[in-house]
Amino acid sequence: MAHAYIETTRSIQVSVRSFFLPDQSKPDEGKFFWAYQVRIENKGAEKVQLLRRTWKITDARGRTQQVHGDGVIGKQPLLGPGEAFEYTSGTPLDTPSGIMQGAYHMTVADTGEAFDVGIPTFSLDSPHQENRIH
Repeated sequence: MAHAYIETTRSIQVSVRSFFLPDQSKPDEGKFFWAYQVRIENKGAEKVQLLRRTWKITDARGRTQQVHGDGVIGKQPLLGPGEAFEYTSGTPLDTPSGIMQGAYHMTVADTGEAFDVGIPTFSLDSPHQENRIH
């Protein structure tokens, strides 16, 4: 099982696991693909809604792309106390490793107060990466 990366902000716990997908990757063409599973759990007392997301994806050469959008996988989940939402998505890179980090932009359902929830930084590793000793 892949390592879980976990971060908690304002009683919202985000855990992520990433998986290299060899069947969708073409290393000889410089195409590498990962899936990542995310679980967002409301451990607080307020009902919250995920409205938008921001991702920063950095490849092994240090090139960064920013991804912004509404919700996750086309949804804007509403989470009551003790509820969780899970989804799986994916990302391609043209290097055999990289990292992802980001934030979910949420609101408190009753008050409309906006706040950001950190997504833990997680690595995208494949068996094709070069192991260098610095």
